[in-house]
Amino acid sequence: MPASLGKSGEATDPDPNPGEKDTQAPSATRFSPEEEAALLAESHAEKAAANELFKVAQYSQAISTYDRALASVPNYLEYEIAVLKSNISACHLKLSDWKAAADEATKSIEALDRLEKPAPITTTGTPNEEGPTEVSSADNDATKHGGVIELADDDEDEVEALKRIEKNDRRKEDIRRIRAKALMRRARARSEQGGWGNLQGALEDYQTLSSYLSLPTSDTKVVNAAIRTLPPRINAAKEKEMGEMMGKLKELGNGILKPFGLSTDSFKFEKDEKTGSYSMGMNN
Repeated sequence: MPASLGKSGEATDPDPNPGEKDTQAPSATRFSPEEEAALLAESHAEKAAANELFKVAQYSQAISTYDRALASVPNYLEYEIAVLKSNISACHLKLSDWKAAADEATKSIEALDRLEKPAPITTTGTPNEEGPTEVSSADNDATKHGGVIELADDDEDEVEALKRIEKNDRRKEDIRRIRAKALMRRARARSEQGGWGNLQGALEDYQTLSSYLSLPTSDTKVVNAAIRTLPPRINAAKEKEMGEMMGKLKELGNGILKPFGLSTDSFKFEKDEKTGSYSMGMNN
């Protein structure tokens, strides 16, 4: 069924257009402001086209178009990359391609991790391509006072400082929102994939999401339900996989013992209740 439209006319499942540009690791090759703006404009145009394809349930075509949008994004703009990867994950979910959905959501989360990774700071020297970037006195003050920026006495400087604070707060909220979407998508994909490892990973994602206070009510219900229902599924998957592994080990053991006229049934294993270890002996 085609996806519904949000108030802005975008697909409700893909994320909104990426916001302002981010400052990233000094090792990335950076474009001039003019080149970067042109690349982003090209990417945003492809992304808008992909959103339209998503709305009419053309998910495979949307993936290809999101990929073209991704190809135009400079590799140091991690926020834009994270948004596009999360949208690609949403398309794979619609196609029930659970592994691809989980993989793309993971790439989105990894991009946000790189974005939030603290940059090395120094109070001396000048910025260069290989060394840490010098931080301003305001940044140093913010570090010392738990992220609080001391406002200057000058009215104009105070206004600019407030703008910086508001911009940082908006960006933090944007990152948190995209991370929540990517986690929801990865958790669902892992849950649908099944298997001990995937189900355990899904539970961990849902547990992380349970600490998010700003989740939509519908997502909160999904998270709470998953945290209740996943543990027995995990235990069942664990027992099944352990049984399959023991069966394969027994088959391997029988192959080794057969030339000697023996089999694994010739042996018995006894558990030491005090230590939890096992001892092996011959069956009579």
